[in-house]
Amino acid sequence: MRVLMLAAENAALNGAKVGGMADVLRDLPLALQPHGVAVDMIMPDYGFLAREQQAEFVCDFVVPFDSGHYPLKLYRLPNPLLPDVWIYLLAHEMFVSPGHVIYTQDGPGRPFATDASKFALFCTAVATLLCGGLLPLPERLHLHDWHCGFFSMLRAFEPAYVKLQQIPTVLSIHNLAMQGIRPLTGDISSLQSWFPAMTAMGVKALAPAIDPRYPDCVNPLRAAINLSDAVHLVSPGYAEEVLQSSRPADGFFGGEGLELDLQRLRRCKKLFGILNGCDYSTASPEVSRTQMRQQLNPLAYQALLSKLGYSEFVNSSEMIAQIRLAQHESPQDFLLTSVGRLTDQKMLILRQPWQGGLVLDAILQRLASWNTSARFWLLGSGDAALAREFSEVAARHHNFLFINGYHEQLSSALYHCGDLFLMPSSFEPCGISQMLALKAGQPCLVHGVGGLKDTVEDGHNGFVFHGANLQQQSGALLQTLERALTLFGTSHWQQLVSAAHASRFEWHTSAREYVDKLYSSAN
Repeated sequence: MRVLMLAAENAALNGAKVGGMADVLRDLPLALQPHGVAVDMIMPDYGFLAREQQAEFVCDFVVPFDSGHYPLKLYRLPNPLLPDVWIYLLAHEMFVSPGHVIYTQDGPGRPFATDASKFALFCTAVATLLCGGLLPLPERLHLHDWHCGFFSMLRAFEPAYVKLQQIPTVLSIHNLAMQGIRPLTGDISSLQSWFPAMTAMGVKALAPAIDPRYPDCVNPLRAAINLSDAVHLVSPGYAEEVLQSSRPADGFFGGEGLELDLQRLRRCKKLFGILNGCDYSTASPEVSRTQMRQQLNPLAYQALLSKLGYSEFVNSSEMIAQIRLAQHESPQDFLLTSVGRLTDQKMLILRQPWQGGLVLDAILQRLASWNTSARFWLLGSGDAALAREFSEVAARHHNFLFINGYHEQLSSALYHCGDLFLMPSSFEPCGISQMLALKAGQPCLVHGVGGLKDTVEDGHNGFVFHGANLQQQSGALLQTLERALTLFGTSHWQQLVSAAHASRFEWHTSAREYVDKLYSSAN
């Protein structure tokens, strides 16, 4: 079976990763191949991937878009990990952002504006290539997240692309909270601007793509859900949670307005929860854990420098981090670690008020009173307001190192060097960070939601907390941390470490479910 995957990220290419979806796009094709599935992929070039990967130029072509004709270039290269399949790259100036970034952070008044236009053009380009014979037609089309929702709309609504309806199409949802919602009309980044003929069909005809909460907006993720032949969420736990309505005030995040669509798919047996896998083929670092800990400070400085190289200004977070690094040698005693995006999905519980400060303050105070040499290192990038808040916390606590950015070598070292990995997500579609920490033999302390509850078992390979609302979740997190600190250094702790290291979430198992469930049900 030949499958073409459309996605915004792919960790098989340097610089093409932002989140866990990129890891899936790297690892899943390798796992599917033994099951008789060959996966080609297509994504934007973002202005640098084709050049840096020395991709082969294929052709120039023209795309009808935005009441005009946009010239694009198509490149391709063999998948670096699987040379008998292709990764296609599309180049256009609309895909380019300063600093080699994939996504653009627009102002709060126009969320997704730049990216929605970017991916609307991307989807139109892919549809044009397929229907124009410039790309071979696959046996399955596999869309990933909201970025590909416009493709499902073109396939369903535009006569020029009706040929695509012959190809069964499936959708993988990596994060339901990101939906790409934009106005139907009245904005340069709107459905009317991108696809005027489609907009002229009227709201009734476009009903599967209209946001249920904002009837004057298009929702590309909803379109992909309703117009695909089967839909997949990246863990069984998350697939159950999204059938329920979200209750943000209680700290519960479920279907985010799309639960009725997902419930319909479940009744039709077209909705699946398949846990992402983890790559266990790479060997453990050759250096010892002690030697790697000695490298933490130099790696942290490298992470700071790599970010400053792309920055025009020095932020307070970088200054505070440098001061903390200068104050201490690399951690030698208890090290609490966390690697993740700075979003409320990941950090909301840490930001909750607690006894005159935040939950994060309480964690740091407890660490300091338990062991003056204990440290908490957090590596993450994302929301600027959260970064400022965490910088303020770092200024208050000498035992907290916050590095605002992402650095592959430092993140890998934290997985291997930490004593306890903290992942208190308010929701987690699957999560890769906890899998990587477990793989390295680091027990995890997690909120029992989504993929976290599918991978971490309390008292076996980590610690799990629950709570009916944000206040209860905050208290449960602190109580669970206390329980973990009490066990640290005991024989039970060594059992936790051994069980963490032995935990396996193999891609081979998940790939079989893709074939038997997702691709088979899309016939």
